[in-house]
Amino acid sequence: MTKGLIHSLESFGSVDGPGIRYVVFMKGCRMRCRFCHNPDTWEPTEGKGDQWLSADELMARALRFQSYWGKRGGITVSGGEPLLQIDFLLELFEQAKAGGINTALDTAAQPFTREEPFFGKFERLMELTDLVLLDIKHIDPERHRWLTGHDNGRILDCARYLSDIGKPVWLRHVLVPGVNDQEEYLERLAAFARTLNNIERIEVLPYHTLGTFKWRELGLDYPLEATPTPIKEQVARAEEILNS
Repeated sequence: MTKGLIHSLESFGSVDGPGIRYVVFMKGCRMRCRFCHNPDTWEPTEGKGDQWLSADELMARALRFQSYWGKRGGITVSGGEPLLQIDFLLELFEQAKAGGINTALDTAAQPFTREEPFFGKFERLMELTDLVLLDIKHIDPERHRWLTGHDNGRILDCARYLSDIGKPVWLRHVLVPGVNDQEEYLERLAAFARTLNNIERIEVLPYHTLGTFKWRELGLDYPLEATPTPIKEQVARAEEILNS
């Protein structure tokens, strides 16, 4: 039995997949996004409020709220980066599917590789996953490295693989003024999305600074302190380009 390191749980999530979701936020992430609003999930070690739970224990907690999910809701696992705990995900999603529960994975896919043993586990995980919420932070590999500490090669390869197997995907893009909101980058991202045959929705998520207090609590300097939140017109223009 594998235990997962859980940062927090949300009983009535409404933005992380269809319907009402039980959202599991897991610990650990290799990326260091300059706009991250959950830097307290980065380290794969137990901190204040974190807890180790087995799939059995987590399912028992989630099922208390099943009556609220309706036909479209279910369980979403987010992070941090949940793929760093893929063995736990497999056990959790196996139980969920056995119970007829809708499953969604919210990931930036940075750990993705076609090498074993990860790839075989990922193939099995996709058999158990109804929807992938895939975050693409920046379409340009060098700007992506500046923004997150890693290039986007693994992420784009994961997107292509998910397209090849026809796995439903909601593509998510955090719009950061002056960083990835230029039309050149948005058009390149739209062009990439058009090469995929499995995109059900493209979501533009406006950058915000609501997590800056967490950076201060961790003794970190917030690198985008002077970056404004995008105005409504900027978000609408990005949505127009990406959904073209």
